[in-house]
Amino acid sequence: MGEKGTIFCGVFDGHGPLGHNFSQCIRDNLPSKLSEAIKMSQKNSITSGQNEKNMPFVSWNESFIKSFIEMDEELAMKVDTDGFSGGSTAVTVIKQGDQLIIGNLGDSRAVLCTRADDNQCVPVPLTIDLKPDIPSEALRIANCGGRVFSAKEDPGVKRIWMPEEDCPGLAMSRAFGDFCLKNCGLTSVPDVWDVLTNNEVITIVASAPKRSMAAKILVKHAVHAWRHKYPSSEIDDCAVICLFLNE
Repeated sequence: MGEKGTIFCGVFDGHGPLGHNFSQCIRDNLPSKLSEAIKMSQKNSITSGQNEKNMPFVSWNESFIKSFIEMDEELAMKVDTDGFSGGSTAVTVIKQGDQLIIGNLGDSRAVLCTRADDNQCVPVPLTIDLKPDIPSEALRIANCGGRVFSAKEDPGVKRIWMPEEDCPGLAMSRAFGDFCLKNCGLTSVPDVWDVLTNNEVITIVASAPKRSMAAKILVKHAVHAWRHKYPSSEIDDCAVICLFLNE
């Protein structure tokens, strides 16, 4: 975006016959699409009187979703017109000041390294592998008519299959491409979140575009934090009430 101190990192892992074409096209075009979406959100933030350098999470979320969907639409026209030629994962990180914003699509990973009190390195997972065996992902796929099951030759891996055909057997629940499955529950909408300290929770509330959205945004953060700390456990109930005492 031409801003000092702002860094974009992305890993795009292609699969299928045209996987290399998918990953290269995403590498060459997604950063600029995301940059334009962020600039537009920043412009809207300034117009509404918010701090340009501290864009609210809902704006980050909208920027990622907008650019990922546009990227997928471009891939459908330029890379794969028949829908059976593969696709690509995407794990992306933006560092802006003391913020980290992660956009995840598929099963590539981002990991943060921090240090414990004894100075030992501690890995902190920043993403969850978005696969069909996650209950919420499987439910979305089922609601769209797709099927989730393991192939006989690979019983340990659950895959997405078309409603009436045993193909293509995709082992992830979100991806660019794989257009034959896009009406069967596969989505190009990324899982987006940012990493904040506890003290920044009040900033989330203060930056919510509407008071009615503050609690929902906080719940989203709480759910992601639970997933990061306890990836093998079911998510506990998360409830938030934001009581505004002053006009």
